[in-house]
Amino acid sequence: MLVSLAVLIVASALGGMAGCASKAIPAAPPPAVVVVSTPLRQEVTDHEDFTGRTDAAQSVDLRARVSGYLAKIHFRAGDEVKQGDLLFEIDSRQYQAALDRAQAEVDGYDARVKRAEADFRRAEKLLPSNTITREEYDKIVADRGEAAAGLASAKAKVEQARLDLGFTRVTAPISGRIGRNLIDEGNLVSADSTLLANLVSVDPVFVYFNIDERTVLRLKRMAQEGRAEVRRGPDVPVLVRLADEKDYPHSAKVDFIDNRVDPATGTIRIRAVLPNPVQPDGQRRFAAGLFIGVRVPIGSPYQAVLVSERALGTDQGQKFLYVINDKKEVVYRPVLAGLLQNGLRVIEQGLESGERVITDGLQRVRPGATVEPKLEPMPVAPGRSETPKPAEAPPKANTAPEPSGAAAQPRKPE
Repeated sequence: MLVSLAVLIVASALGGMAGCASKAIPAAPPPAVVVVSTPLRQEVTDHEDFTGRTDAAQSVDLRARVSGYLAKIHFRAGDEVKQGDLLFEIDSRQYQAALDRAQAEVDGYDARVKRAEADFRRAEKLLPSNTITREEYDKIVADRGEAAAGLASAKAKVEQARLDLGFTRVTAPISGRIGRNLIDEGNLVSADSTLLANLVSVDPVFVYFNIDERTVLRLKRMAQEGRAEVRRGPDVPVLVRLADEKDYPHSAKVDFIDNRVDPATGTIRIRAVLPNPVQPDGQRRFAAGLFIGVRVPIGSPYQAVLVSERALGTDQGQKFLYVINDKKEVVYRPVLAGLLQNGLRVIEQGLESGERVITDGLQRVRPGATVEPKLEPMPVAPGRSETPKPAEAPPKANTAPEPSGAAAQPRKPE
């Protein structure tokens, strides 16, 4: 009986010890699943982005050349008008009367000239026979010259009266869009004083933007070092976009660069010419005063390696990527990031073609950890239908084998 009890006690003790041993060694957790992608290779062009405003290429304040009461307005506010179109009409009756009066004076002096010419011809025949005195002859000659001068003066008055009559019709000096009329019919218009309306051209429009002093100096230094191509002279191409556009779908050409840096703002003003044709809906896309984004390409296109912006991490100002090696281990990789191109970041140094980059799940991993990679295409910015092709290793040379991966280096000067 005592022996059986001792056996039971020992068995229970051994069973408890076995249970404690099994709980002390937990099962290892499975590797974290992370989404990885291979870098993309795409032709890109370095650029700098700025902001600016559109402005009319031509702007005219319409004023009358003569005074009078406004008789009629021949346009609707906001209409597009062509050069020479009639816009305002001033009461012309007094100017028509002045023209008629001046024309009558011309007729009177014309008659005087004809009579003076006849007297002169007779005097020339009578003078040799002393039928008239020299004094009488001189008076006839003077009357003839006075009549001719009076006729010329009367003709000038007619021309002035005709101009004044024409000035009662205010026409468009340029083609463009006219604003609202600033004076209504029946009001008195003062010559060269009363503002009637404003007229601006619509095609093309100007884009004004400023480049800061540091960027100007950096671009000059890059050009001197051969790292960027800087075009000089007119017709330098730039890309522009409206405030509600993500891409830069419109092209313009720089036609003016200011000759000095503004000391108050530390910037230099640049102007580009932007075409503004009529769209299929009958409207024009651009108007004066719009906010515009401007992208200035720098240098020639080149092939670059790109990754999604969300794959990049920052460690005390240092950009880095998490890549997966052949052992499925996470490797911390410092990189030199370049410009943002179509929603993807250019990697200038630190990333090799064909490597697998973690694009999702960065918070669940640490360097050296083993993970389970899930390969997916490199995420592209929303709204992009075109997916660039993955980066491929450079082709092997015929003389000697090359490593399978080539580092993505900054573009070398040509």
